[in-house]
Amino acid sequence: RMTIEQKIKMALGYKAISQAALARLIGMTPSNFNQKLKRDTFTTEELNAIAEALGGEYSFFFEFPDGTKI
Repeated sequence: RMTIEQKIKMALGYKAISQAALARLIGMTPSNFNQKLKRDTFTTEELNAIAEALGGEYSFFFEFPDGTKI
């Protein structure tokens, strides 16, 4: 089973965006984002915000308009 950290990193690669840029898009500092990533402490609301910022949806996985699921 993939961790949230792995899923977020895969989604970042899929969308070709940096972790720091994503953090800023959701109103978080890159440092705080990284800490939450390492500790796996994102709330469902934060995961939904991450997915939305990446142009997808989150429902235990990230889903993109082309059908890709991570």
